[in-house]
Amino acid sequence: MTVTETRPEPTDAGAVEHVDVLVVGAGVAGIGAGHHLRTEFPDRSFLILDAHPDRGGTWWTHRYPGARSDSDLFTYGYRHKPWRGPSIASSGEILTYLDEVIDEDRLGERIRYRHRVVSTSWSSEENRWTVDVHREDTGETVQVSCRFLWMCQGYYKHDEPYVPEFPGRERFRGAIVHPQSWPADLDWTGKKVVVIGSGATAATVVPAMAETAEHVTMLQRTPTFMIAAPKTHELAIQLRALDIPEEWTYEILRRTYIEQFNELTRLSAEDPDTARQYLLDEMRPHLPEGFDIEKHFNPAYRPWQQRIALLPDGDMFATIKEGRSSVVTDTIETFTETGIRLSSGEELEADVIVTATGFNLSCFGDVAFTVDGEPVDFSERVTWRGIMIDGVPNMAFVFGYFRHSWTLRADLVSDLVVRLLRHLDDLGVSSVTPVAGPDVELRPWSDPENFNPGYVVRSQDRMFKQGDRAPWTHMHEFAEERHTLPAADLDDGSLKYG
Repeated sequence: MTVTETRPEPTDAGAVEHVDVLVVGAGVAGIGAGHHLRTEFPDRSFLILDAHPDRGGTWWTHRYPGARSDSDLFTYGYRHKPWRGPSIASSGEILTYLDEVIDEDRLGERIRYRHRVVSTSWSSEENRWTVDVHREDTGETVQVSCRFLWMCQGYYKHDEPYVPEFPGRERFRGAIVHPQSWPADLDWTGKKVVVIGSGATAATVVPAMAETAEHVTMLQRTPTFMIAAPKTHELAIQLRALDIPEEWTYEILRRTYIEQFNELTRLSAEDPDTARQYLLDEMRPHLPEGFDIEKHFNPAYRPWQQRIALLPDGDMFATIKEGRSSVVTDTIETFTETGIRLSSGEELEADVIVTATGFNLSCFGDVAFTVDGEPVDFSERVTWRGIMIDGVPNMAFVFGYFRHSWTLRADLVSDLVVRLLRHLDDLGVSSVTPVAGPDVELRPWSDPENFNPGYVVRSQDRMFKQGDRAPWTHMHEFAEERHTLPAADLDDGSLKYG
C-alpha cells in the first residue's frame, strides 16, 4: 500500500501555516524526532524550525579549538544509525553523521533555518498551538499552527554564556574570549594562554591550544574528575578486523559502553570512596611523577555528582607530562595588564585568556508560552516523566542525560511520544494534558545531592520542578529508564485526554 505523505502547503503572506507536528530545534534531539516522525507517521505533516543558519545545534555553534564529544559516539549516536568512526569524535565528524541522517530521512525539505520561535499559545477551543516565528533572514514574523508541539531546542543559552565578574578585567591588554563565542581570527601561536575553568570545555581547549601555544595554563578554582579513555576502543578494532557487519559492531560497542557507565554510576552512588580511588589511580600513570593529583584532580564532591571530563587518549594529561601545559588551583584576585594575579600572590602571565567558565541553561529556549490566554510560568509547574509539563497540553520536550549520552534518552523520549500520538488516535481524541493533583509535592528541578554543577545550581529558580513521586519525577538514570519509559502507563490517571 502506498501512503501519500501530507506536506505543509505554502501559504499566502500573513496566513497561518498548519502542520500536524512542529519540532523546535534541528540539533541531535530535533533530527532524532524528525526520524521518528518520518518513519512512524509517513502520512503526517511536520516541520522542524531552528534559529541557527544550519543544523547541529551545539555542534554547529561550538567553534572553539578541538571541539569534540565528551561522550562516546556508540551511545551518543542514534539507536537506528550505526556510528562507524572513532569512539570520541570531533564536531565536524558529528555534523557529517547528522547530515547522513538528514539525507537518509529526507529531512532537509522539512527543516527551516533562521526561524526563531518567539512565543506560542494553545487554544483549547481549536485544540492547536499557534506559534510566532521570527525569521532571522528576512526580519519578518510569521505564524505556524500545529496539533502537537515538540520542543527539541536543547538547554544552552547559546548567545549568553556564563562569565563571572572578574576584578580588573578591563585592565588586561590581551585577548579575552569565551568558547561559546570563539573568534575565527584568534591566533595563539607562540603565545601564553590561560584557560579559566576545569570542566569538559577546558579539558578540550587546553590540549588543542597547547599544540601551537608557547604554554597553556588551566586555572581552576576547584578540581574536576578526569579520565583518560582510548579515542578508538580496542574492542572496536578487534571486531572490525573480523569484518563482521558494522551493525553488529555498533550494537556490541554500544552495550559495552552502556554497561561500563552503568557500573561506574552505580559504584559512585553506592561506594563513592572506592569510585574516587579508582578514578585517581586511573589518572596517576598519565601524569608526571610527583604531580599533586590530590590538589588538582581530586574534587570535594563525590564521583558523578558532576560530570567526569573525558580525555581522548589522555591528551590533556600528555601535554602536562610534556610541559606544554600546567594546572593551577587557586582563586583570582584580579586581572592585570599582563595576566592574572591569584589570591596566593602568584601571577600568571597571559597573552590570551579563555573564560571556559560554563554556560547558562535555557528553559524551553526562553519561548513565551500561554495556555488559553494565561501565561505559563514553568518554574511553578511540575514535569511528567521529564517529557511533558503539568497543565500544558500537547507539548513534549527532549532533555537528555547528564551522565550517560544525551541521545540515549532522546531515543527513549521519541519512542514514548510516538506511542502517545498513537494513543490519541486510538482513543479518538485531540489533546493530552498532564494533570498533577494538589497532593504532589514540588521539589527542585535537580536535587543537589544527586547532581550539582554550577550551571544546574544557577538555573534552579527558572526551570520547571519535579514531584515527590512517579510519574512526576525525572533525572533518572538510563539503567532505570530503559525499562520504565517503554512500560509507562498512559492511562494511569496522570494524563487527561480531550
